[in-house]
Amino acid sequence: MASVMDIYVDGEFRQSSTTETIAVTNPASQEILAVAPYATMEEVDRAVAAGKAAFEEWRSVPAPQRARLMMLYQAKLKENQDDIAKILCQELGKTFADAQGEVWRGIEVAEQACNISSDMLGATSENVARGIDTYSLIQPLGVCVGITPFNFPAMIPLWMFPLAIACGNTFILKPSEQDPMTPNKLTELFYECGFPKNVLQLVHGGKEQVDALITHQDTKAISFVGSVGVGQHVYRLGTQNLKRVQSMTGAKNHMVVMPDANKAQVINALVGASLGAAGQRCMAISVAVFVGEAKGWIPDLKDALAAVKPGAWDDDEAAYGPQISVAARDRILGCIDKGKEEGAKCLLDGSNCSVEGLPDGNWVGPTLFSEVTPEMSIYKDEIFGPVLAASNVESLDEALELINSNPFGNGVSIFTSSGGAARRFQSEIQVGQVGINIPIPVPLPFFSFTGWKNSFYGDHHAYGKEAVRFYTQTKTITARWFERDANVDANMTIALK
Repeated sequence: MASVMDIYVDGEFRQSSTTETIAVTNPASQEILAVAPYATMEEVDRAVAAGKAAFEEWRSVPAPQRARLMMLYQAKLKENQDDIAKILCQELGKTFADAQGEVWRGIEVAEQACNISSDMLGATSENVARGIDTYSLIQPLGVCVGITPFNFPAMIPLWMFPLAIACGNTFILKPSEQDPMTPNKLTELFYECGFPKNVLQLVHGGKEQVDALITHQDTKAISFVGSVGVGQHVYRLGTQNLKRVQSMTGAKNHMVVMPDANKAQVINALVGASLGAAGQRCMAISVAVFVGEAKGWIPDLKDALAAVKPGAWDDDEAAYGPQISVAARDRILGCIDKGKEEGAKCLLDGSNCSVEGLPDGNWVGPTLFSEVTPEMSIYKDEIFGPVLAASNVESLDEALELINSNPFGNGVSIFTSSGGAARRFQSEIQVGQVGINIPIPVPLPFFSFTGWKNSFYGDHHAYGKEAVRFYTQTKTITARWFERDANVDANMTIALK
């Protein structure tokens, strides 16, 4: 029988006193791997209280010392990269190579957090008025909260808590209940590095626990990644309760294919960007926009997609794994059926996919639709599976109009050999992250993850300098020091004199 996982609350890993739990299953086999507890409201309150108490001491630890602890943590993550990846593979189903890549992208943000001494530099201006100096201090907020999704159980938590903690905050992580084993491992490794108790805490649960963390009077900032509906709820509830919120939500990412692009590069990019991680990426390419004669490449794209096979994480021949749950698979199959009903041409149908030896897995095979128009559900909705929609336009103007009319703005890509077309595209496209001959333009952590429109609700984005601004507040000091015997007349105006 699978064991019940621990939470980390008030200074220790412990069993929750709850009676409400959820099974964590291997999506390739339905084997129960563990049981996750839904933390009680008393445990949530204890976590916030412990985080608030720990903040007063942690914020006083010098930034270089916080950075040195973070250096130990990123080294510990590298040491354990394969172990973390194997846990991730079992509960999410990613291939081992993909899981290793995910862990590495998280480690990169932990590395960036080691630069916190420079990233928290304030500004100084001497002699702004006679004998008066002005300078700013960058200070932490307090208890911050991270609510993370199932599709990146290592990377997304590592986008959040290393930077928040390096800035001097304490942090409560509420990971997805569908694959919480990986975040538990991240937390265990964190405390092996010598961090003080309660700087990072971990609670499991669902909506009730999320709402309690958001509305608690002592939490200061909420970071969220997930679906549009939940993300809007988190943003509204958080801002109504006067919290800082960064809410990263859905996407419908397009890749524009110009006729002057390299055909082989285009096809390889579309295969990897649409099918990787079983399409369960918020930056996956789900719409290919073929401009002019480039639509003639669709038959070759179909052949390339058809050659890709899903399978178990430890199968070296598998290109991607299963969907996270039976419900997720069934929803995707419903989207495929809807696409057929609405008149899109289904060139490749992955609805009846099976994998030898794993009959109970949540499998969906590569699927390709052509002649997709903006009115169709498979164009409008985020499918979050290995389904690629192909649309045809006659010009770059039409491609720009199509994409700019879409309510999402997470990522977009153009493949072309024309510098002029690329430069115009990057200037006029209304999307926050743009790839030029790069299909998935996720920035490295010294930049920031900058989704636009309905893909993001908030003011400051994830990781990089944007995240440092999100997890800190600025205090500005204006100072004058008098000579002991100086005599200054009363100033009856607002001007500095």
